Amino acid sequence: MAFSAFDRIALATLLMGGVLLAGRGWLADHPQHDPWAPLTLDQPEGWATSRKIAALRDDRGLCRNFLKRSGIDFEALAPQGQGTCRRDDRKVLSAPAFLDVSLVPAQPQATCAVDGGLAWWLRHGVQPAAKAIFGQQVVRIEHLGTNHCRRIGNGSTGRWSEHSRGNAIDIAAFVLADGQRISVLRDWKTVPGQSSDDAAFLHMARDAACRSFSTVLSPDYNAAHANHLHLDQARRTGGWSACR
Repeated sequence: MAFSAFDRIALATLLMGGVLLAGRGWLADHPQHDPWAPLTLDQPEGWATSRKIAALRDDRGLCRNFLKRSGIDFEALAPQGQGTCRRDDRKVLSAPAFLDVSLVPAQPQATCAVDGGLAWWLRHGVQPAAKAIFGQQVVRIEHLGTNHCRRIGNGSTGRWSEHSRGNAIDIAAFVLADGQRISVLRDWKTVPGQSSDDAAFLHMARDAACRSFSTVLSPDYNAAHANHLHLDQARRTGGWSACR
């Protein structure tokens, strides 16, 4: 039986509609791959995750809604500072405590995007790595600070650090439930004759951070980062990130 041109167009339209409906149904069941589905902390990582996390850096309201949906405190603090070092996006970092991880020193302040990045990194990167390697959770993270009004490298010229806007955090060490302390300075490189677990964990944590932060700098980058992992949420055109 021959089909008219109209019949062929109608059939093609029906088939396309069926494909679109099936696709929408599949995305509804897999929100981690749906670029339009709101990001939640319990979603597994998917095709759209990196784009959604990058969006938190550019849209403060979107970031606060992510924290709110996840049950994390999203209350903003009043702006502080002046000029280049004015911090108009400021909050106490509350994601670690929500995930049963304490920060030392306590109560650091940074941007919403840093808190959102920490939430995703801890849930989907740090804790799975700690569980896989050590069979236990990280309960404490030691850091070297979040905000510092300075240029990159502490020089008198050059670009301003993301720390100047409170848009970064430097991670120095992790402490496990049994009290074991894993130090970036001491444990980044494997020492001959000793277990490589600590170094493996630190490298896994660094790599996972690259999926949650705009910039990740480790001891592999330069000597200035020998004792910490620098994590920041710099805004960049196209959402590209730096992982070193």
